[in-house]
Amino acid sequence: MIQRKQAMIVAPQPEAAEAGADMLRAGGNAVDAGIACALVQGVVDPMMCGIAGFGSCGIYMPGKFHGYIDAHAPAPLAARPDMWADLIEGEARDGYGFILKGRVNDIGYRSICAPANLRMYSQAHSRHGALPWAQIVEPAIHWAQNGWTVRPHVHFWWSDEGAMGRAPNHERLRFTPAARRLYCREDGSPKRVGDVVVNRDYAEVLRRIAAGGEAVFYEGEIAQAIAEDMKRHDGLLTIGDLKQWQPTHNKPLWGTYRDWRVSTNQPPGGGVMLLQMLNMLENFDLASLEHNSVEYVRVVAEAMKRATIDKDRHVGDPKFVDIPLGRLTSKDYARELAGEIRRGIKASVPRFNSGTPTKDTTHISVIDKDGNCFTMTHSLGMPSGVITDGLGFMYNGCMGVFDPRPGRAGSIAPGKARFSSVVPSILFRNDKPELIIGAPGATQIAMGVLHVILNALDHGMTMVEAVSAPRFSATSNAIDIANRIPWCTERDLQALGYDVVRSPYTFGFAAVHAIRVHQGGLDGGADPGHDGVVLAV
Repeated sequence: MIQRKQAMIVAPQPEAAEAGADMLRAGGNAVDAGIACALVQGVVDPMMCGIAGFGSCGIYMPGKFHGYIDAHAPAPLAARPDMWADLIEGEARDGYGFILKGRVNDIGYRSICAPANLRMYSQAHSRHGALPWAQIVEPAIHWAQNGWTVRPHVHFWWSDEGAMGRAPNHERLRFTPAARRLYCREDGSPKRVGDVVVNRDYAEVLRRIAAGGEAVFYEGEIAQAIAEDMKRHDGLLTIGDLKQWQPTHNKPLWGTYRDWRVSTNQPPGGGVMLLQMLNMLENFDLASLEHNSVEYVRVVAEAMKRATIDKDRHVGDPKFVDIPLGRLTSKDYARELAGEIRRGIKASVPRFNSGTPTKDTTHISVIDKDGNCFTMTHSLGMPSGVITDGLGFMYNGCMGVFDPRPGRAGSIAPGKARFSSVVPSILFRNDKPELIIGAPGATQIAMGVLHVILNALDHGMTMVEAVSAPRFSATSNAIDIANRIPWCTERDLQALGYDVVRSPYTFGFAAVHAIRVHQGGLDGGADPGHDGVVLAV
């Protein structure tokens, strides 16, 4: 349904989306709305994101600014390339990290990379926001102080059992006494739908941040408390990591898809994968193929596999890795790969061995009455489970996605960030923004965003239809499908020689949240697999 109003925000959490909408009503712009929304997300979806996580945001302000602020959490300065090389047990099938003995990279103090998000939030607001910083932080303080109610998707995620040696999320929730007090019932089980969570410690931390800005977190009293806790528990993170961390301010990575120009984020973000897949698929008349038919799934899945292979081989932190970005995003290279797909050649995705996909991230898309656009994907990676007593927020677990084998694009190095599939993007037509899009979903993010772009642009779906249609993914030699993909399609793919893995869930493979700008208004879609909403102002 096209809304005739002038502004819109879409996010996976109702409380967070409403905080952003309130900023728009108060005269704030898209950046104010996005950052207020993000801070509330860290309260009401505390294993998905937060001030100690990582992310990437795209900002477009007509005639004034267009760029990205990237906050890919770097490995601590104490990290070393070979420190876990003898602990490898396996690699996740979708490529999202490695399983190590003792799960040292997955849960606990050694899994933590430098907290990156708060500086990204702060710098986005200070450079491009309009309302006072304290006003932006106030809704998050309110929800932390007064409490919020556990929603269905939050409970679903908290109860996740994990797979292939990964720590289950309910174990992360009770890893530290502070986390257990906040998020578990007395018997140690995760709080359930309808239970209330009150986090007064975090409310006080947010009050200090509202009054003193990012400096209190990265250099002041909060930084000291973080450093002392890390030292007590043999963590890798030090106050030096906190003091030196700064986001990267980048120009957009540009590409095209048919009649649209695509603005997305630079490596180590997922923009290169998105552009490479779109470049390949531009060589096919997707609109003529039945949506989610056998041939449609085959063609799109093979594009996903080829982009995954190149990502694993070549894409990492550009401060440490020489990325052949020109070749990976070139139309000529895409035509070569599309030719292989047309001839029926199956790509093979190397994996150390196999596991299962994972997801713990969130997203915001905003447009305001002046046409300013904000798109941000931010995350904790695999949450570390660690909450410092008295601080109330969980740290990221980003060490889990590094490759413990030295000498590779994703290998560990001090101060190095790992590739992330986060891909907040804006698509333009006739030099005007038409689609503001992004998603949570770990390795599946770029795949989910790709689906919705194809659904909207090639298949003419509304945004609600585009984010709701059943999806599939291929980040290994198998094709993973949601349970709403027909069984006959699965059988026909198997007849072509594909290993097809059916998810028991009807939704999945990222949770895309997007806004499309039409001549007569705005069309928003909040992925029904989460608890999100579309709010027009």
